[in-house]
Amino acid sequence: MVVALVLIFIIVYAAIALEHPLKISKSASALFGAGLLWTVYALSIGDHGRIGHELDHSITATAQITLFLLGAMTIVEVIDAHDGFAPITSRIRTQRLTSLLWLVSAVTFFLSAILDNLTTTIVMVSLMRKLLDYGTERLLFASMIVIAANAGGAWSPMGDVTTTMLWIGGQITATGIIAALLPASVVNLLIPLIAVTFRLRGKPFAATSTATETSDFPPFERNTMLALGLGVLVLVPAFKQVTHLPPFMGVLFGLGIVWFAGEILHKDKPPEARERLTLAHALSRIDLSSLLFFVGILLAVATLEHAKILEALAGWLDRTVGRQDVIVLALGLLSAIVDNVPLVAASMGMYPLSQYPTDSFLWTFMAYCAGTGGSILIIGSAAGVAAMGIENIQFIWYMRRIAWLAMLGYFAGAAVYIVQFSLMN
Repeated sequence: MVVALVLIFIIVYAAIALEHPLKISKSASALFGAGLLWTVYALSIGDHGRIGHELDHSITATAQITLFLLGAMTIVEVIDAHDGFAPITSRIRTQRLTSLLWLVSAVTFFLSAILDNLTTTIVMVSLMRKLLDYGTERLLFASMIVIAANAGGAWSPMGDVTTTMLWIGGQITATGIIAALLPASVVNLLIPLIAVTFRLRGKPFAATSTATETSDFPPFERNTMLALGLGVLVLVPAFKQVTHLPPFMGVLFGLGIVWFAGEILHKDKPPEARERLTLAHALSRIDLSSLLFFVGILLAVATLEHAKILEALAGWLDRTVGRQDVIVLALGLLSAIVDNVPLVAASMGMYPLSQYPTDSFLWTFMAYCAGTGGSILIIGSAAGVAAMGIENIQFIWYMRRIAWLAMLGYFAGAAVYIVQFSLMN
C-alpha cells in the first residue's frame, strides 16, 4: 500500500507540475489524485470505521482552510468592486519599479505578521493587479509577495498556520518566536529581493489606467468598504484569541458584516446599480478552480499523513541523519513539495516537550524552515497556491526564475539563525 500511495502521489505531483505541456488542469489532477489515493488507502485498510473517522478529520481541516480562503478572497473582491484600493494606489508616487518592489515587499512582510501570509498575499497580489499590466514584471511582483508573506509569517505566532500550531501546542511562545526568527526572516526576504531588484533596475513605473482613472464611487462608500474589509481581516486573529474559534469563523463573521454594511449603503440604489456590488457578484469573480485545486492537494496529502508515511519519513531522517539542524532543513525543503502542516504535526508527535522544551532550537528552527521552505516552489505554501490561482503563475516559470532565489534566501536565513542561536547560547 505504501509504495502504491507514494507512486500515485509522485505521478499526480508531476501532472500538476506539467499542467501546461500536458494541457490538463492542475485542479483536475489534484482532485483525481485525491480520490485515487483515498480509494487505494480505503481498500488497503478495510476498516470502514477508521477510514470514516480519518476522512472526517481531513475534510474538517480542509474545509476550514478553504472557507477561510473563500471568505478572504470574497472580501477582497468586494473592496475591489467599490474601487476600495484607489485610495492606496493614488498615493503611490514612485517612478521606478525597484522602489515599488521594495515598498510592496516591506508592507507584505510586516502585514503578514499581523494578518497571516495567505490573506496578505491575496490583498497585495490584488493590489498589484490594479497597478501593473499583466506580464513578466507583474509575475515577479507576485512571486516576491509570496516570499515576503511567508518570511513575514514565519516570525509571528499568527502569521503562518504551522507557527500557530506550534504556538497553540506550547512548543513556542509569542515573544520567543519573534526574537528568534525576525533577523533570519529578514535575510530570507532580502536575498531574493536584491536579486529581483537587479532584474528590474532602470525600468520606469507607470500605473495602469485602472489604477489612475477616477473612481465613480463616492469617497465615503469607497473608504468605508476599504476600512471595513481590511479591518475585518486584521481583527480575525483577535477574534480567534477572544473566542477560541477557528479563523475561518472570524472571516465568515466578517464577511457577514461586510455584506450587511453593503446592503445598507446601497439599499436606495436601483437594482442594476446594486448588482455588481453584491457578494453574489463578488463570488462570481473568484477562481473556484483554484479553490478546488487547494482542496485536492490537502486531501491528497492527508492520505500520506494517515498512512503514517510522513511520520515514517521523519523517523527515518532522525535515525539516519541524527543532526537536528540538517533534519529540520530537510523538512523545510520537503515542505516545498508537500504541505507543511502534516510535516509539522508529525514532528510535534515525534519529539516530546519533556525532551525538547518550549522555545528550544528544534521548535524555533522548525517554525522558520516550515514557514519559509514553502516559498521554494509555487505550490509549497497556501500563499503560493493563492497567488498561483489569482495570477495564473505557471509552475515551470516559477521554478526556473524564482525557486533558486527562494532557496538561497532559505539557506541564508537558516545560517543567520544557527549563528544567532550559537552566540546567544
